Amino acid sequence: ISSSCALLLSRSDTSAQMRIVHSGQACNVEEERYSERVYTIKEGETLELQCLVTGHPRPQIRWTKTAGGASDRESSLHNETLRIQNINRHQGGRYYCKAENGLGSPAIRSIRVDVYYLDDPVITIHQSVGEAKEQFYFERTVFLRCVANSNPPVHYTWRRGREVLSQGSDSGVEIYEPFFTQGETKILKLKNLRPQDYADYTCFSSVRNVCGIEDKSAHFTLSNRTAPPSVKLLLDDPLVVNAGETITLVCVASGGDPHPSLKWMRPDGQQLPRRSVVKGGTLTVPAVAIDDGGVYSCVGSNNVGNPAKKTTTILVRGLRKGRFWITPDPYHNDDNIQIGREVKISCQVEATPPEELQFSWLKNGRPLRSSERMVITHTDTDVSPGTTNLDIIDLKFTDFGTYTCVASLRNGGTPEISIDVNISSTTVPPELTVPRGRSHLIAQEGDTVDLQCLVSGKPKPIILWSRVEESGVAAAATALMPDGSVQTESYDGILRISNVTREMSGTYRCQTSQYNGFNVKPREALIQLVVQFPPAVEPEHTEIRQALGRAFSLTCRLLRAHPARLLRYEWKLGTRLLTVGQFSDQRDDTNYHVRALNREGYGEYTCDITNEAGAGRCTFLVTGKANPPEFYYDTYSALWQSRPRVYGFKLQWTQMEPNAVDRILAYRLGIRQVSAIPMEGTIQKGELLTYNLTELIKPESYLVRLTPITRYGEGDSTERIITYSGRLPRFLSFNPRTRAGTQTLPPLYLTSDPDSCFCDLSGFYMYIETSRPRLEDDTARLLSPTFNSKSSSVSNNPTYCFAFYYHMYGKHIGALNVFLRQKGQAVTDTLVWSLTGNQGDRWRQAKVKIHPTTAFQMVIEGVRGSGIEGDIAIDDVAIEEGECKDPPPNTVCNTSYIHQCELSHVLHVLPETGSDIILWKCSFLPSGAYEPILVFLKVMFDFMTS
Repeated sequence: ISSSCALLLSRSDTSAQMRIVHSGQACNVEEERYSERVYTIKEGETLELQCLVTGHPRPQIRWTKTAGGASDRESSLHNETLRIQNINRHQGGRYYCKAENGLGSPAIRSIRVDVYYLDDPVITIHQSVGEAKEQFYFERTVFLRCVANSNPPVHYTWRRGREVLSQGSDSGVEIYEPFFTQGETKILKLKNLRPQDYADYTCFSSVRNVCGIEDKSAHFTLSNRTAPPSVKLLLDDPLVVNAGETITLVCVASGGDPHPSLKWMRPDGQQLPRRSVVKGGTLTVPAVAIDDGGVYSCVGSNNVGNPAKKTTTILVRGLRKGRFWITPDPYHNDDNIQIGREVKISCQVEATPPEELQFSWLKNGRPLRSSERMVITHTDTDVSPGTTNLDIIDLKFTDFGTYTCVASLRNGGTPEISIDVNISSTTVPPELTVPRGRSHLIAQEGDTVDLQCLVSGKPKPIILWSRVEESGVAAAATALMPDGSVQTESYDGILRISNVTREMSGTYRCQTSQYNGFNVKPREALIQLVVQFPPAVEPEHTEIRQALGRAFSLTCRLLRAHPARLLRYEWKLGTRLLTVGQFSDQRDDTNYHVRALNREGYGEYTCDITNEAGAGRCTFLVTGKANPPEFYYDTYSALWQSRPRVYGFKLQWTQMEPNAVDRILAYRLGIRQVSAIPMEGTIQKGELLTYNLTELIKPESYLVRLTPITRYGEGDSTERIITYSGRLPRFLSFNPRTRAGTQTLPPLYLTSDPDSCFCDLSGFYMYIETSRPRLEDDTARLLSPTFNSKSSSVSNNPTYCFAFYYHMYGKHIGALNVFLRQKGQAVTDTLVWSLTGNQGDRWRQAKVKIHPTTAFQMVIEGVRGSGIEGDIAIDDVAIEEGECKDPPPNTVCNTSYIHQCELSHVLHVLPETGSDIILWKCSFLPSGAYEPILVFLKVMFDFMTS
C-alpha cells in the first residue's frame, strides 16, 4: 500500500501511531535501506517536518535530534511541527519524533535531514616542490588547485579562455584529483610552462543543480609576472609604548602578483583590541592598554604559493604584582631573626619590558647602597618576574628599621612600586592555629559559614585557602573552592561561604603564604565542614484515586539526608495523627496501609521524615473522584436533521481508568443544563461511549462539558467545542484523489443523509499500487485499532454495521476481501465479504453486518491481479452499532441532482423521426433545494421525449 495511513474505525483507547511528512521546500525525499527516510533541503531554506499522529488518548509529541558529533547538543521541541528557518549545514542530521499516550510502547519515527550547499570555489597557485624562484618562468611546473566546500560532493571543470580543458586534450596539461583529498579538490597541472599557458583560467564547481543550486566559478589570470606574496612592516620590533598612547602598525605588500590582500591577526584566535581600526594594512589602536600588549601578525595572501607573514611584538610599559618575603637565616635553618645572624629581604615585580626594570633600596627613607654587610643583588633582566635581594650579614641592633624596595622603569611612563619591610626585634615568624571548637563545623544548607584560622607573626602573612582532595576521588571533582577557584587569598584569616550547599562539605586547608611574609616552611591547619540538609523524599505530591471498600498502601521513600541517623517518620490524615516511628538502618522507606477505604478515609495524607536539619514531606491526595472522560476528536462532525434550522451531533468519548474508582453511575452533560446521561453496567477501559445531541441551532457552536458521577460525587470534567458543519467527515483521511502513473478516479458522491447524494470533490482515498515491483497475488492489508465488543441487555453478541466504498476498475482486477479478526484465547480471521474482477469505472458501496463476541479488528485486504491495470481503491470506511440500513435506490451514487442546464449544441438529426439530438450542459447541486430540481427534470425529459 503506497500510503502510510492507519485505518481508524470505531474508537477505543489505542496506542500512538505516527508518520513524518514534510512541507515547504524539499529538494527530495527518498527511502533508503531499513525504511529510513532522507529529506534533502537547500541551505538557507525553511525546514518543516510534521509528525502525523493517531491514537487515543491524544499522544504527547516530542521532537529531538541525535547528533553525530560530540560538539552537537540534543535539541528538544514539544510540538507536532518542527520548523527551522534559514537552515544551515550544521543543522543536518537525524531527527526523531516520539509520541506516547501511556498505552503500549511509544511510537518513534526518524528522518534524516541532508542539507545541500555549495560555497564559492577558491583557486590557489603552487610551483613544483623545491622551486626557490619567486616568479614563474619557462620550464617550470605550476599547479592550479580549485577547492569548494559542498554537499553533495562537488564536480569541477576547468576552462582556459574559452577552451574547455579535459584529461588528454592537451599534452601539456594534466587534470587529476589527489587520492588523499578524497575528491574534494581538482588540480590542474601545467607541465613546463608554454606561452599559451599564460592565460585566463576558470574553475567551475557544480553539484549538478541538485536543490536548484547553480554552478559557481572562480577566475585566475596566470602570467609571467605571477608571484607569491611578500610583506614588510614599517615599525620597530618590538614596539614599546606607554599605556594610553595611540599606536599605529603599518604593513605593506612588497611583492606578489596579483596584488596581495593584507590582514592583521593575533595568535591563538585572540581578537584584535575592541577599539582598533583596520584600514588596508594599517592597524590603529587608540589608548592602548596593558592587556593589548602581545604578538601581532600581518598576513598577505594572493592565492599564489603560501601566504606571507610578518610578526611584531607590542610591549606596553607597566609594573604589576609587587611582593616581598623575608628569609631569617638561610644557613642555620632557623625561623627566627637573631642578632649576629644573616637576614635576606627579597622583592619581586613583574615588568614590561623586563629589561627596563630597575630597583633601588631605602632604609628609613634614605637611599641604601650595597656594601660588605648590606649586599644588594638583582636577577637577570631576562628573567620574569624580576627580583632584587638585600642580604644583611651579621645583623646588628642598628640594622633594625624599615627597608623599602622601589621598582621603576628606566624610561618612566608608569608609577613606581614601593614595598616596605620592617625588621625589628619584634619581627617573628608566623604561627597558625584554629580557634577552639572551630576545627569541626556543622552547618545547614543555606547558612552563611565563617571558616577561621588565627595567624600571628610580624609581618602578618597572607592566608591561602584550598580544599583537601578526598581519598579515592578525582582531584578535579573536589579541589575547587566554592567560588570555583583552586585557591583563595584571605588577609584576615577568615573564609566566608554564603548560602552553603551540601556539595561544599569537606576538609579545608589554611596555610601561610611565603609572599608578603616569612620565607619559611608554610604553617597550615585543617577545618572540617559538615553541611546538614533535611531529608529528600519521593513522591513529593501524588494523587491516588480509590473506590470505597478497597485496600491500598502509601509509600514514602527517603532519597538522601544528612545526618542519615535518627530519622523519624510521622503519618497524618489531615491534622489527625495516624502513626509515628523511627527508620532502621536497613530501610529507606515507610509505608502506611489502608485495609478497607471508607468515606472518612478520603483526604490528604502526609508523611514527614525528619532529621536534625528539618523535614521532607510526601503528600498523597486520596480521592474517589472519577478521572476525566476523553473525547474522541476524530468522530463525526455535525449531523444533518430533517428540519432546516437545527442539527445534531454524535458525542463520543472513552473513560480514563474507569475501574480505578467506584462504578460511574452517570455523566453530567453541561450543555443547556440537560439531565444526566445514565450508565447501565460497568464501563470497560477503552469502551467507546456515544450520546446523540439534538436540537442544536444552526449555525451556532456549543461548549460541551462532560463530568462523570460516582457514589463519591462528581469527578473531573472535560470540555470540547462543537462547531456546526454540514458535511460528514469520514473515519479515514487518505491521499488526494490523483496519483502519478494512475488514472484519476471519478469523484465519490456522499452526504450525511444516507438517502441522498452530494458531490465531495475534495475527498481522499486509499488504493493498492499494482505497478512494479508488485507481482500477482501480492497482498496489502489495512488493520483497524482493536476495540471492545459491547454487550447489550438484549444480546451478548451485539450487531455492528461495517460500511465502505470501493472502486474496482481494470482488466487485471484481483480481489478485495474483508475479514473480522477476533481476539479470544486465539486470534481468528473470518472472511465476511469478498469481491473479485472488474466492477466498472464507478464507486460502489458495501455494507457488512457483523456479530463480534470478543475484542475485534476489521481487516481490509487487497490482492493484486495478473497485471498492472488493476488498482483497487477504498474510501469512507465506517462502523456503527446496529443493523445496516437499506442503501439508497442508486447504491452507485455516481449521479447527482441537476442544478442548472443550458443548451450546448445540436449534434445531428435522426432521419427516422426527424428529431434533433440536443446536447445539454448541466451543473449539479451537492445538496438541498430538491423540489425545484425535480420539476425541472420533468420539464426537460418531457421536452426531449416530444
